[in-house]
Formats: sequence, C-alpha cells, structure tokens
Amino acid sequence: MSTAVLSIRVRRELKEEAERLGINIRAVVEKALEEEIQRVRQEKFKKVVEEALKYVDIPVDEWVKTVKESRFER
Repeated sequence: MSTAVLSIRVRRELKEEAERLGINIRAVVEKALEEEIQRVRQEKFKKVVEEALKYVDIPVDEWVKTVKESRFER
C-alpha cells in the first residue's frame, strides 16, 4: 500500500495534549477521513438514486423492498 504525506495545521495545544495522552494522531486523522469519504459517497449515491426514482413509476418503499429481496437471493 502506498502512502501520501498530508501537511495540516492544528492548534499547538491540541497537538501537545494529544501527544501527552498517547493519541495516535495519524490513526485518528486516517479514520476520520475514511468516515467522511464514506459519508460523502453515501450522500452522493442517495442523490443519484433519488434522481433516478423520479423517472420510475414505482414507489420508493416498493423499490427498497425489491432491492432488499434481491440481496437475500444472492
């Protein structure tokens, strides 16, 4: 796995307190970034689905039910 260097500025007190408490800053930042990426992807997907459903003559509840059923068939 390759990595990239990110350079960010945070308040000095915040960094020093994190270090005093033994917080792995890299791990915290990486986890927060992963969670935000997932949240934004889900939000964008939801918008795409909502837009697509405008052109389909099927109620949202019925569509959700059909998708869930197809998952169980796999």
